Formats: sequence, C-alpha cells, structure tokens
Amino acid sequence: MKDEEATLPSSAEIVEETIGSAAVVDIGENIRLVGTAHISRASAELVKRQIEIYHPERIAVELDESRLIALEDPQTFDEETLGVAIRNGRAPLLLFQAMLATQQRKMGLETGEMPGVDLLTAVEEARKREIPFALVDRDVRITLRRAWVKMGLIQRFRLLTALIAPEEEEEIDVDAIPEDLDLISSMMEELRQMIPAAGEVLIDERDCYLGERIRQESTKGRVLAVIGAGHLSGVEEVLRGDPAPNEHLKEIDSTPPPGAIRKAIPFVLPALMIGVMAFLLAKGDTQALLDSTLLWLGINAACAALCVLIVGGHPISILTAAIASPITSLNPTLAAGWFAGAAQLKFSAPRNKDLQEFLLLDSLRLLFTNRAGRVLLVTVMGNIGSSIGAWVAGPLILGTVI
Repeated sequence: MKDEEATLPSSAEIVEETIGSAAVVDIGENIRLVGTAHISRASAELVKRQIEIYHPERIAVELDESRLIALEDPQTFDEETLGVAIRNGRAPLLLFQAMLATQQRKMGLETGEMPGVDLLTAVEEARKREIPFALVDRDVRITLRRAWVKMGLIQRFRLLTALIAPEEEEEIDVDAIPEDLDLISSMMEELRQMIPAAGEVLIDERDCYLGERIRQESTKGRVLAVIGAGHLSGVEEVLRGDPAPNEHLKEIDSTPPPGAIRKAIPFVLPALMIGVMAFLLAKGDTQALLDSTLLWLGINAACAALCVLIVGGHPISILTAAIASPITSLNPTLAAGWFAGAAQLKFSAPRNKDLQEFLLLDSLRLLFTNRAGRVLLVTVMGNIGSSIGAWVAGPLILGTVI
C-alpha cells in the first residue's frame, strides 16, 4: 500500500495532467476544494481523479435539492409548473433564472456537454463509492428571491432591458474559454456592474454560504468540495477566515421581508384614486368623475395591452391585460399579468416540444418564439404595463382634480 501511495502523482501534477488551469486548493488537513467548469468533461474527469486520490470521507457539492433534481431529471418542467409560477407570482423569478442560465447553457450545447456535468459526476461517484455527500449550496429559490427583492425597480428595469433587447450575433470560440471558468459566476461579474445587488447575492453571499457549509461538513471527516471555479477564491477566503456568526447565515438563508414603506407603496395610489372618485361622487361632479374614470380605464388598458403586444402575446392575452389592468391596479393583491399569462397559457398552450426546449434555450431571443418562454414574458410585461399605466394615469387625474 505504501509503495502504491508513493507512486501516486502529486496534486499539482494531476491538475496539470488533467485540466491544465483548473484549481485544487487544500484548506488545512480536512478540506480540499476542486474548482470546476460546469460544462467541461475534463472537469468531470478531474472530479473522479481527485476522489480516487484524496479518499474523502465526505463529498460536498455546489448544488441544492431542486437543482440536483433538475440535473437528474431534466424533463420535470411542464405546463403545471408554468401555471403555478403565474398564480404564485413567480414568473419574474423564472425569467431571471432563464437569463442567468442562458449563456452557460449555450456554451454547454456548443461543447456537447450538459451544464452541471461536473456536479452530477460528483454525486454519482459518491453514490457509486458509497461516500456520504452533502448538497451545500443555498436553495436556488431563496437566492433568486433575495436577488429580486434587493435589486429594486431601477435594477430590475436594467435586467429587463438586457432580457428583451436584441442580442448581437457573435461567434464564440469554445477553445478559448479557460477550463477553470464558472460561466454563471463570470456572467455575474459582468452583471455586478449593471446590477450590483445581483452580484452581491449570487456571488458574495453564496461564497459565504458555500464556505460555511463546507466548514460544517469538515467537522464530520475529510471533505472534498466540488464548486464552480468562479467561487473558488471567495470560498477559500471564507474558509481561511473566522467562522461567520450564525445570525448572518440565517439572514442570508432567508428572503428579506419588505419594509414598512415598501409594503405601503402598492396601496398608496389605489387609496388616492378611490379617494378622488369618492370626492367627485360626493361633490356631484359627474362630468369630472366620468372623465377621470375614462382616463384611468384608457391609460391603464393601453399600457398593459401594449406591453403584452410588444412580446407577441396572443390577442386574447392582449385583451385580457387591457380589461384586467384598470381593475387590478386598484387592488394590490392582484396583477394584470397573472390574468394575461393565464390567458396565454390557455389559448397558446406550450406543446411538449416547447416545454422541453425551454430547458435548452441558448439564446434569450428564443424566449419570443418558444411558447413556454412567451407565457412568462406575457405575465411579466402585463404586470409592468399595468404599473406604468397606473402611475401615469394617477398623477394626471390628481392634476385635473386639484
């Protein structure tokens, strides 16, 4: 056994032999970090080789339960998923997730590898070798919700602009991509400049969360942690520092509740409009009441319908948005986009082909031609159009009354 161990190449030699620039970092005697590219077969092979060499007692993987399920069964996205997302107001999160995954998915398709092949390999090897493994990433739903809440209106607008703006056709040289590049993290570094809140939540917070979860696993035995190379330096810094307070971990592992002002904002305009209508009614000024009502109906309906039209919504969806917007704008618990999206789902239902292709979209532009993607776009744009209409009509009505 000793002779056999003596002939084993060093960690550095294995890294150079297997994948060149990929990083393997040891933190003390109980933790080894393996930085991988999520679309690289070479990274998957590196994971296998490091398991053979390091003989870990536990394997930590940069996944959560829902992402593992999606990797193991990519056919789980269906029409019911879309319907639930619309009813629960999660359409913006699904679109957000699609945007983040598009570039990584595109590179995976071009290289012929499934995004996440390295992480899935780590799980499969752990099961095959009967090594306990832990999913150490934060729940993706919490990550997306935190990013969405923290972005605010201006940053969400920037994100939406990037989502629906025409993309430039570009040739990507796959061979020029460094093997240690985590594409989603790389994309987030670029988005950090445009959307700082997204970078904070998707990179900094996850580095902290991953590092602390790996630290916890290391108390149970020697752990090999497989993470995207884009997280490698951040996680290493966390592990070489002092443990984060439990309060901080609980805070970043939950969706921040809206503050009192944010809770109140959706009710301000409806309350003002209802107050104006009641005032005009009590005053007996029926002409002003009629004019104000027509202005509210017309602007609300036009803005919501136009936004749904822009993304190619079904005629019934456009009509639904126009009818629902003036009503839902006065009720903060409802949203015009929910009704428009439901109409889109009913009258232009995604085919099985659309639902499966949505999981493989490699261009944001294809959201407009894929029926599943269009349902989400119609939902989000219906809500945006309704909000625009309310905040345009409201001040105009107040101005005429005052």
